[in-house]
Amino acid sequence: MEEKAIQDQWPEAFKTCWGCGDRNEHGLRIKSYWDGDESVCEWRAEPHHIAFPGYLNGGIIATIIDCHSVNTANAAVYRDEGREPGTEPLVFYVTGSIYVEYLRPTPLDKPVTLRARIKEKGERKTVVACSLYSDGVECARAETVAVRLDAFG
Repeated sequence: MEEKAIQDQWPEAFKTCWGCGDRNEHGLRIKSYWDGDESVCEWRAEPHHIAFPGYLNGGIIATIIDCHSVNTANAAVYRDEGREPGTEPLVFYVTGSIYVEYLRPTPLDKPVTLRARIKEKGERKTVVACSLYSDGVECARAETVAVRLDAFG
């Protein structure tokens, strides 16, 4: 696995995201890394991320899958072009849609692992498939459509 997180390679302006920004003191601060053709994230919930006793909130699950998947789409462009993430010209994707299938409740007291891969890539959109595991058991899976922005600021 790569040593530097995908999120740590973005310009400062992108580091305030609630799901993945390390400059958001109230955020989830996920970190994603390339492992071959997959991106991997390990994350541990806090007690206040509860849905009901012992289980992780579904909205939190959707958020970490969303951030992990969109970061994967962003980083894949740089990787394919053979350049460092965050270098000019900037490439930036946002969520066009996300479909999450909750397969079973996700325990709150264990770390989760997310594994994402590029399923389809076009000029303006990238489809990312992602699964969330707890203790090796798939608890949720999703498909995220990431849409490329032309300009942002």
